[in-house]
Amino acid sequence: MKLDAALAPESIRDVPPLASAAERLGFDAVWTSETQHDPFLPLALVAEHTTHLHFGTAVAIGFARSPTVLAHTAWDLAAVSGGRFVLGLGTQVRAHIERRFGMTWPESPSGGMRELILSLRAVWKTWQTGEPLRFRGDVYRLTLMTPFFSPPPIENPAIPIYLAGVNRALCRLAGEVADGLHVHPLHSAEYLRQVVVPALREGAASARRDPAGAIVSASVFTASDPGQEDFARSQIAFYASTPSYRPVMELHGWGAAADRLSVLARRGAWAEMPAVIDEDMLTTFAVVAGEGDLAQALRTRYAGLVDRITLYLPFRPGERDGFWRSLASDLAAD
Repeated sequence: MKLDAALAPESIRDVPPLASAAERLGFDAVWTSETQHDPFLPLALVAEHTTHLHFGTAVAIGFARSPTVLAHTAWDLAAVSGGRFVLGLGTQVRAHIERRFGMTWPESPSGGMRELILSLRAVWKTWQTGEPLRFRGDVYRLTLMTPFFSPPPIENPAIPIYLAGVNRALCRLAGEVADGLHVHPLHSAEYLRQVVVPALREGAASARRDPAGAIVSASVFTASDPGQEDFARSQIAFYASTPSYRPVMELHGWGAAADRLSVLARRGAWAEMPAVIDEDMLTTFAVVAGEGDLAQALRTRYAGLVDRITLYLPFRPGERDGFWRSLASDLAAD
């Protein structure tokens, strides 16, 4: 089981020391997200200031970009890093695509994401082999690629694509066409067993792929002290208030709590929401254990379910270096 880190720099000037420290402490990969900064710009600095650390997006918003624009960015990052880049894509939700990005929400999000992934690979194949570009779908049509706009072939053209998913349709799609799945932090071991893993396997079977071929990368809530418990409760409450994540709550019989959280969120009563997350919910969605026991607790919960773990905690070098080094070593020893 590999340990990864989430990079959340205040400025991209902070990225070189963060990346160097992550590599030195034994992390296998670092991930950037599309929140307050562009997810790709920091990764050029990660590539420059590390030698073997893998890195990628968790996630970049696919429907906010053209397939060819995404293809160029991923191609350059894969080339400059010697194949260490992973392209993680997410759909976001309709309101953000239309009102924050000013783009068109596809009629079928899973269908649109399938086409996006397949069109990316079609562009990469054209660049690598020189074959004509011929991709015709319902959402994307790509049929023009001249030598002037084609980068040269690279050493590692099979760029891994991870898809973010919560509900069955996107998890199934990840098994069908992607190389991995980014599991949302609002999950439980039971949700992975009953929904995520079976959907991945169904998707793989439908495409005649190896059911174990898709890497499962999970962002995990953890708490080793009361302050971290408070933080976990607030984040669980925030995500559980979103209708897209309701199936996770419903699986455990907590649909009424999800409804209450949605009402509070609409009122802007953010301070009241963590109190809805009782002890049972906390320990279901977060791994609560002392720092010395955390590696074993993670192994116990996730053995056979996930391949990579990213703690939903800020990575700040110099503050807890011994903890991070020990955790990475303990998880890698499995």
